[in-house]
Amino acid sequence: MGSEPIRLEPVTAANWRDCAALTVHEEQKRFVADVTYYLCMCNYGDTWHPLAAVRGTEVVGFVIWAVDDDGSRWIGGLVVDAKHQRQGIGRAIVGQLRDRLIAEPGTPNVALSYQPENTSARSLYLSMGFTETGEIEDDEVVARWNPS
Repeated sequence: MGSEPIRLEPVTAANWRDCAALTVHEEQKRFVADVTYYLCMCNYGDTWHPLAAVRGTEVVGFVIWAVDDDGSRWIGGLVVDAKHQRQGIGRAIVGQLRDRLIAEPGTPNVALSYQPENTSARSLYLSMGFTETGEIEDDEVVARWNPS
């Protein structure tokens, strides 16, 4: 099952509970909110959109995306379930979503942000071609990916 590809699918009435049940390791909880919080942001706000990351028939991760005023697309709320980490799922989610978002007409770049202490996230994003811009969003470092 671990060799099956990751698919990004809409969060629906059929899978939102599986998304909400995702958990991260204890030491990661200071870097991400519970998926239920992200689902509420998507449902009660008008900015963020949720996606479930599915491998086979199992929800193994979650991510949200948005469009900024300048047309840039944002990736946020990335959660990979603790029992599925270190299998390339986070990289697959970010790569697929980045490619999907940059393909939208008028998109200058894809941005994301992370806590400065979250060295795992920083390493992943920088290895995927995101570049820190010097911008700070709330208390997080902003990195952007620009198509070459």
